[in-house]
Amino acid sequence: MYQRDFYLNKLKETKDLNLIKVITGVRRCGKSTLLLQYKDYLLSQNIKKEDIIYMNFESAKWYDIKDYKDLYSYITKEESNNKKYILLDEVQNVDSWEKAVNSLLVDINCDIYITGSNAYLLSSELTTLLAGRVLTIKIYPFSFKEFIQVYPFTKEDKEEKFEIYLKYGGMPMLVNMHDNETLMINYLSDLKEVVLKKDVINRNKIKDVVFLDNLIKYMASVIGNLTTPYTIADFMKKSGVTISNETIDAYLQMLENAYFIYRVPRYELKGKQLLKTQGKYYFVDNGLRNIIDGLSSFDSGSSYENLVYIELLRRGYEVYVGKYNEIEIDFIAMKPNERIYFQVSRSILDEKVENREKKSLLAINDNYPKIILTMDKVKNKEIDGIKVINIIDFLLSD
Repeated sequence: MYQRDFYLNKLKETKDLNLIKVITGVRRCGKSTLLLQYKDYLLSQNIKKEDIIYMNFESAKWYDIKDYKDLYSYITKEESNNKKYILLDEVQNVDSWEKAVNSLLVDINCDIYITGSNAYLLSSELTTLLAGRVLTIKIYPFSFKEFIQVYPFTKEDKEEKFEIYLKYGGMPMLVNMHDNETLMINYLSDLKEVVLKKDVINRNKIKDVVFLDNLIKYMASVIGNLTTPYTIADFMKKSGVTISNETIDAYLQMLENAYFIYRVPRYELKGKQLLKTQGKYYFVDNGLRNIIDGLSSFDSGSSYENLVYIELLRRGYEVYVGKYNEIEIDFIAMKPNERIYFQVSRSILDEKVENREKKSLLAINDNYPKIILTMDKVKNKEIDGIKVINIIDFLLSD
């Protein structure tokens, strides 16, 4: 079982903090495995087995736990002065679970960790009830650096390894499929259906499944393009489907809540404000996007953008699409004391492409780092003060 130290260390750092640790991410990205590894870590710290309560609510073992009353009663059924470590996996399957968690935090000596595959875990109702007592840890599919450590490659070439990752993505289960393309395609197709059925259709009681399917196909085809519910509605209308902007916006929010797609807002650099109109959408994993849009189109500029966007999130950045006058910057990556501008292009060997990409960055009148990411084989290259970095090297860097 591969140990994801990056995330495991985050959990270790939060041990015994009087906060509810909320581990979120798309279904099957490794949350349950992480929780089990953390359980093993607690045991290694001489926490008694009986003081660790681990419950996976996708297991039939816990089908009798229907709501918050059942959950609270089960955990508090035995009186003990020892601190309890409560690990609740896919807790959204328990009705009003947040009431139980809130009460447990108040009533007993405990340290609570929960996982879930839907952003409703962090809904406004929850944050109101648990105000100031929630710490979120976001988990993503394998990074390329993680992927190459565990995938059973038959070849050692770095570019060939990257091609597999770009095509099939980083969902952890893929590493057990021994380069079997048919198996990998079937798995990704089934995973897509499971995420949509459990975390979108069933949770939101969606009836128009055909429209949802068409919407997802459309979103997979416009990765990296500025879009709005209005432009989507206009496209659908030309295809013979009339649907309101509000309905489209609601469906997109449902997909975001399932961590299936991410909306990237635009940031106006001159006015230093977020723009409400337009934005870009990216998928949580290239493999899931490719299984929808077609694996034949995996090696495209939008695929590299998708990969870079998720990697920037993985590294803890807030990410925006930049706007400076009429010029667009692919990504602005921000932390409290850091800002980096990125352009992503498959190649800039063509002089026109190079000029286009650097024009966007040179237009910005500040001293923050500016980077062009490309598949070109470059090393320590700079153009007019702009760093040019190979995408694979970037993904493998710290």
